[in-house]
Amino acid sequence: MPDPAIFRSMLRGGWRDLPFTHFRNGIEVHWLSRADPQVALLRYAPGAAAPRHRHPGLETILVLEGEQSDDFGTYAAGDMVMNPPGSEHRVWSDPGCVVLLHWDKPVQFLD
Repeated sequence: MPDPAIFRSMLRGGWRDLPFTHFRNGIEVHWLSRADPQVALLRYAPGAAAPRHRHPGLETILVLEGEQSDDFGTYAAGDMVMNPPGSEHRVWSDPGCVVLLHWDKPVQFLD
């Protein structure tokens, strides 16, 4: 039986010591799981944006720091958003943010 992966104090900034790598322009990633489902931390620089994309599976977002916006609103630290399969949106962060993401299936970029 495999051991669990444990990440301590994530709500109190425990992610700050994790290594991040380039994901998209202005967005860095730390992969917690690359297999389906995919789980990652994304760190947006101020003003960074992800282009319009579709979710073939459920996407769950938990904002850990800062604010993240999409076509439906702006979400602050502690907010959780669940985008259903088939949903589409653009994502950006004016002040910068860190979010925990869970994708049932990889996203499909449309732009």
